[in-house]
Amino acid sequence: MLLELAQWLSIDIRAFNVFQYITLRVVLAALTALAISFIIGPAMIRKLTAYKIGQAVRDDGPQTHLIKTGTPTMGGALILVSVAVTTLLWADLENRYVWICLLATLGFGGVGWVDDWRKVVHRNPKGLSAKSKLFWQSIIAAIAVATLAYSAKLPQQTELIVPFFKSIAIPLGTIGFVILGFFVVVGTSNAVNLTDGLDGLAIMPTVMIASALAIFAYVTGHVGFSKYLGFPYIAGAGELAVFCGAIAGAGLAFLWFNAYPAEVFMGDVGALALGAALGMVAVVVRQEIVLFIMGGVFVVETLSVMIQVASFKLTGKRIFRMAPLHHHYELKGWKENQVVVRFWIITMMLVLFGLSTLKLR
Repeated sequence: MLLELAQWLSIDIRAFNVFQYITLRVVLAALTALAISFIIGPAMIRKLTAYKIGQAVRDDGPQTHLIKTGTPTMGGALILVSVAVTTLLWADLENRYVWICLLATLGFGGVGWVDDWRKVVHRNPKGLSAKSKLFWQSIIAAIAVATLAYSAKLPQQTELIVPFFKSIAIPLGTIGFVILGFFVVVGTSNAVNLTDGLDGLAIMPTVMIASALAIFAYVTGHVGFSKYLGFPYIAGAGELAVFCGAIAGAGLAFLWFNAYPAEVFMGDVGALALGAALGMVAVVVRQEIVLFIMGGVFVVETLSVMIQVASFKLTGKRIFRMAPLHHHYELKGWKENQVVVRFWIITMMLVLFGLSTLKLR
């Protein structure tokens, strides 16, 4: 909206041409999302508290978590509102990638909202059944990825890029692209959700990865930089940098309220949506493998749950003291802040390693 206004004003006032630059709008998007979250965040937390939308805590987990019982949840709605409003303000609304990613994010957020609502309002501990949740996630992801696939005009838009190699790109075709994209989006969504178990644990890695993906989006959508760095040029992909900037800004603002001891939890409405957003951007800019690297903490957290379940079903024994992995380290004696900050540090190193693939090719 503001971009269109700036374009109209630039006809008579050349200074408004500066808003055509994606880099400026990324910064403005981050600041706008930050400001929106800070403005409406306290009021939203008060409303959630007044409606007694409180988090239930597992009684088989670390005993230190029992004091968190009743802390408002569904705070991820704050992130979604900030991201949606900011994207509509600063992104090019004629860009199909922006709409596909934004609508997919909101769709996954809707699934999470229903799950959270049933858990905390209707006091149904199961919320949405695992099958129902996966079904709706699958429908949304399949539609979003299929839309990307069938609107692709060039082969490089559906190729799998292998990091560190300039000339290795695996042709996937339409079907292969849809299958890979589906698993990336749904998998990342659930991985972020599993990681969201400690104050600030999931949101800061999300901010770091979204910031890195903004760089990949900008490079992929820039004719000169993509050619110089050996990336496929995908026209319009650069606008997703604005979307990523909005996620980073909203995420940092949410961390203000979610830092230990948390005033609010994001809930499934935030975790499922943010994971889907990261997955969708990675699919558009053809960086699924890099997302796997940068999101290593999310990957390991998910694998810990899978290994724990498989081991218990097959042998009756547990590999970890508790899954996901962050609870295992808590039960080993790590303080919550230690687990969170150490996982942040690991993510930062993985993100830097992922960014190195921009040049080391």
